Amino acid sequence: MTIEAEARAKAPQGRSDIPRHVAIIMDGNGRWAKRRGLPRLAGHRAGSKIIREVVRHFSECGVEFLTLYVFSNENWNRPKGEVRGLWTLLAELVKHEIDYFHSQNVRLINIGREDRLDNGLRGGMIRGRELTARNSGLTLVVALDYGSRPELVRAAQALIASGVAPEDVTEEAIAHQLYTADIPDPDLIVRTGGEMRLSNFLLWQSAYAEFYATEACWPDFDETEITLALDSYANRQRRYGGL
Repeated sequence: MTIEAEARAKAPQGRSDIPRHVAIIMDGNGRWAKRRGLPRLAGHRAGSKIIREVVRHFSECGVEFLTLYVFSNENWNRPKGEVRGLWTLLAELVKHEIDYFHSQNVRLINIGREDRLDNGLRGGMIRGRELTARNSGLTLVVALDYGSRPELVRAAQALIASGVAPEDVTEEAIAHQLYTADIPDPDLIVRTGGEMRLSNFLLWQSAYAEFYATEACWPDFDETEITLALDSYANRQRRYGGL
């Protein structure tokens, strides 16, 4: 049975408190490793191993879009050895997981700059997008070399280049130029690792998103943690500035 079929079978009927789009700032891999006396890359590897289960759990709950903040523009400032290790790990992950996600009807897309990606990783993402393009289950959005401020600058430059008049610069026009133009705004932003900041992630798109932080580091973000995050969301009242 595919993830999608399991989700349909298990999802509570008539529930309206499940977010359509969940976006996660995957933080705490380094701290997870340090607490165990391991190198930071071991934490990243442990974090990569839970992605399949995280996707499955959210899909079973009825979430339609899941965005994972995998590598930010600022992460280039980390030690070169760690960056190289991350690229190798991510390329391996994409290579080994694409066929599984395709078999589970998951659609894979990525947002962020592609020109600086490692060739193996770039090729893997292209293959993943093409292979899963027609899948109708959960959409897994991978934020790679992504930063929200550069994304907004890129959108402004595109509008200027297209000759848009100042009075025609609307919220809709800007949104259309973002990497996420075809993706609904996130309903819930989750951050693991205990920190309380957005770290240049989906700043425009998260204007009315609910925020949830957990002390659990990313490698420990399991089904129980997912349930806690979704339960917290279910108990919020989203007013969008109204009463």
